[in-house]
Amino acid sequence: MPKASALAEKILEPSLYKSSRLKKRNEEVVLQYSPLIKYIAKRIAGRLPVHVDIRDMINSGVLGLMDAMEKFDPKKKVKFATYAEYRIKGAILDNLRAMDWVPRSVRKVATLLENTASDLEKKLGRPATDEELAESMNIEVERFYKMLNRVNNIPMVSLEHDSKCTLIDRTTDGDRKTPCDKLDREELQTVLADNISLLPKKEKLVISLYYFNELTMKEIGRVLKLTESRVSQIHTKAVMRLRGKLRKAQYC
Repeated sequence: MPKASALAEKILEPSLYKSSRLKKRNEEVVLQYSPLIKYIAKRIAGRLPVHVDIRDMINSGVLGLMDAMEKFDPKKKVKFATYAEYRIKGAILDNLRAMDWVPRSVRKVATLLENTASDLEKKLGRPATDEELAESMNIEVERFYKMLNRVNNIPMVSLEHDSKCTLIDRTTDGDRKTPCDKLDREELQTVLADNISLLPKKEKLVISLYYFNELTMKEIGRVLKLTESRVSQIHTKAVMRLRGKLRKAQYC
């Protein structure tokens, strides 16, 4: 499957949005962009529990596309396909945050894991091993893995700054214009990049393949010759370490 931005370029050229017939073409635009919306929704859904309805996500994506049509400004020299993809993803993620689909009990387990990893890394001067993390929590390694499995549906996008803004939001340009916003974004990008670089090799690789190459857990498993479950555990540990560090640094 091609990247969403590449697919968008093939579906529709931004010149349509410069036309005075914009409002008359809305229905046609939604139909032409529906493959992109479904593609983005399916990629995000692959990271969520099965009870999350993908149809709701697609509906949110349509609203994001309509918002993009209304707010797109060609003077900013940004391709419409790129802008539309950003708005579609943003609308879907906004809806997921509003749903608050992660149970409170799961959040508590995630916080315990994050704090343990952060405190132990500070003490050891390096990322703790699975055995060290389990020992620090006075549990067996198998129990530790079960805890990881329980929180593995909390993706990177839920590294929340507040109820309306995630760290992912804060590291992208969006519509921010003020010098303070730019400084915040650049500082956070640096901090996040530095912390990712300190992850264990395998965790760093999974984060790269998952968020930057946009591979699914199953696809990463094929690349690394690991089971999908094992890849999910590695991903969860990486996110856990990052969340713990950033929370200690008061970024989330």
